[in-house]
Amino acid sequence: MGLQKMLCCLFVAACVGLISGSLTSCDEVRKVFQLRQIGPVKSLPERPREGSDLQVCQSRNLTCCSKKMEERYQVAARRDVQNLLQTSSASLKFLISRNVAAFQESFESLIKASENHTNLVLQASYRNMAGEASGLVRELFTDVGLFLLGSELNVDDITSRFFDALFPLVYHHLINPSLSRVTPGYAECVRSARRDLSPFGAAPGVLANQIGRSGVGGRVLLQALHLGVEVINTTDHLVFSRECRRALLRMQYCPHCHGLTLSKPCMGYCLNVMRGCLASMAEVDPHWREFVRSLEGLSARMHGTQDLEQVLLGVHAVVHDAVAHAQRNGPHLSAQVYKVCGRPSRQPAQSVSGQQDGASIPLKAFIRETGNSLATRRKEFLNSLRLYRTFYGGLADQLCVNQLASADGLACWNGADFVKRYVTPPPPPPCSTMDQARNQARSQARSQGSLLYWPSVRLRLQD
Repeated sequence: MGLQKMLCCLFVAACVGLISGSLTSCDEVRKVFQLRQIGPVKSLPERPREGSDLQVCQSRNLTCCSKKMEERYQVAARRDVQNLLQTSSASLKFLISRNVAAFQESFESLIKASENHTNLVLQASYRNMAGEASGLVRELFTDVGLFLLGSELNVDDITSRFFDALFPLVYHHLINPSLSRVTPGYAECVRSARRDLSPFGAAPGVLANQIGRSGVGGRVLLQALHLGVEVINTTDHLVFSRECRRALLRMQYCPHCHGLTLSKPCMGYCLNVMRGCLASMAEVDPHWREFVRSLEGLSARMHGTQDLEQVLLGVHAVVHDAVAHAQRNGPHLSAQVYKVCGRPSRQPAQSVSGQQDGASIPLKAFIRETGNSLATRRKEFLNSLRLYRTFYGGLADQLCVNQLASADGLACWNGADFVKRYVTPPPPPPCSTMDQARNQARSQARSQGSLLYWPSVRLRLQD
């Protein structure tokens, strides 16, 4: 323990000696300047010089910095912090981006499975019309997929188009199978009559309501995750104020002017600077916490009639029941169609011996593996996202503790001198007033569009 204290004292003494004027060479400064690719070495002085022209890294003693170097260091300090911001948020950004892709893939897989199962049910129950109906089924699920991905399609219009087009097939193949192939004009008349005749009972409304309620949840989930990535991209490229850039320069690179290329800022000093520069990040924090809570609430509501997976995998039953309802009311519907469209010409009909009564076919629920369900994926994602609930509120402290600052008890740079420990911040010169930096950072946060989306996101998720 005594040896450690002795070495620490010697190190501090050596550093104080450098600052006090015993700087004799700029070789180490030049080496680090080149290694970090801060700028052309021609801007470096050959030997220590007076620094009367410096704006931030001012010193009464000799210095290894020129005004041009100071400008380069300021750019490097800003770049270093932006790189740290991007590195710190990389895992969060990857988590959200990966799940955006995973949820989209799950939606597509679910829609395809539901389409296939609906076609299989129609083939088993109503094979004479199943071939023609498959195109309508494909169009229905394609439109549902577009709706989930953010299209402005209206769910009522989607389901109405499907049942409008389905009615002529049901009428021809099930209600009046003795007819020859109906003309396009007669089929169009039957199609147009569907909404007035309501051959499918409540099924169109039920399906539209189920897809609408459950689909909005999936749709908002994707939109919210895209917004999360957008906010991270915005905060990764934070624009620092002039005062903040100068404060970062003083904290990170002014020691280099004294030859202290390995020094780190004191913890308290680092926290003072970084909390000021990242004040806008701290203002994102309550909105980010609310964002996570809103996603949790949204996920909790996605069950029962709002469970997208359950609804889509049940479409086949709604369609089957709708067709069966029309078939049971065939004589009445046939009479109503005659009133609206007249009687079609009769020709010898094709055999319908292969037709089955849909009501006699027992339906089996389509079962997906539990581990692959949307509910399981949402749960896993939210469990991971909760770990980042306080990400923005603690970012400045995290950067200082993990990356930038000297550990407590070690000699450190306090913005003016190399000291054994940080007691109070040095008197801030006008160029590094952190109150100004905080105010400007807050103004920038309010002016950046992505951050202004947060209140509306909360409302949309709670609808």
